[in-house]
Amino acid sequence: MKVSDFNFSLDETLIAQRPVEPRDSARLLDLSGASEVHRTVRDFPGIISSSDLIVVNNTKVLPARLFGYRDAVAIEATLMRQLTMSRWSALAKPGKRIKVDQSIRFDNGLTAQVLNKDGPEVILQFNYEGADLLSAIRAQGAMPLPPYIKRERGGDVSDHDLYQSPFARHEGAVAAPTASLHFTNEVRSALPCPIVEVTLHVGLGTFAGVKVEDTDDHVMHVEWGELPAQTAEAIKACKDRGGRVIAIGTTALRVLEAFRGKAGAGDIDLFITPGFKFQVVDCMLTNFHLPASTLFMLVCAFSGIDRMQDAYAKAQAERYRFFSYGDACWLTRL
Repeated sequence: MKVSDFNFSLDETLIAQRPVEPRDSARLLDLSGASEVHRTVRDFPGIISSSDLIVVNNTKVLPARLFGYRDAVAIEATLMRQLTMSRWSALAKPGKRIKVDQSIRFDNGLTAQVLNKDGPEVILQFNYEGADLLSAIRAQGAMPLPPYIKRERGGDVSDHDLYQSPFARHEGAVAAPTASLHFTNEVRSALPCPIVEVTLHVGLGTFAGVKVEDTDDHVMHVEWGELPAQTAEAIKACKDRGGRVIAIGTTALRVLEAFRGKAGAGDIDLFITPGFKFQVVDCMLTNFHLPASTLFMLVCAFSGIDRMQDAYAKAQAERYRFFSYGDACWLTRL
């Protein structure tokens, strides 16, 4: 399919810069019926059955934006993916001022050597490894907010809490599973069905633009994921009792479909476009996604491209808030 089929005009004033408070007061566009219904996330437990199963992504965001110097040049390095105990791929700015074999100095004795470079993407070899490296990153890093959320250099300390899912347990993501950000304790306690977990360490590729004209030519970014045995058993039990498997966000959905609901762990590069045969997920709670993005393609595959284009147009007309800190929609599978 043409990537342009998934484009749409977006009023940039609708891009949320901060979440609403309380978080469950975010609006919820219910697209499960023939016509849309306007709700709030607070209404979500009321559309869930006791026979259903909710699946969340328990990844935890690492404050992966690091600020340092190469000689006297200020450098920003946003970590993308951990390669070894001491080595990460990263996006570095200004990329033109960085060369292979050069060293970048960060705070508190942390340094990194540039092993490889491909445009703005670099491979960094740190002088710490394992838990020591993660501790150093936590101590000085800023949250890796997507570029459409505007912050001063160094970020806003409030984002360390705002951009972290309440289900976050396993550190390793450099982007949040944002559908989960809406869940308050009140919403969680009102849910009538079980909640189980998967892990997908979300990478910056989530926000990377699709630079080809045909979706067949797009190479999907790789992320590490796990579907635990306990979750696989819960999925089977849900299907056996006639319940619905509900993915909270596109990241949880990609894990469930990549492993087909069975226990497993490893790299995931599943690219979902219209025509994909969903085998596990019946419903999904998700935010509003970028035009012509892999995430918008995924929701079009799930609920229909015409349906989603129409819904996004109506959401803009109704002044819904878009992207990571924005509102949500409720989708059922075609």
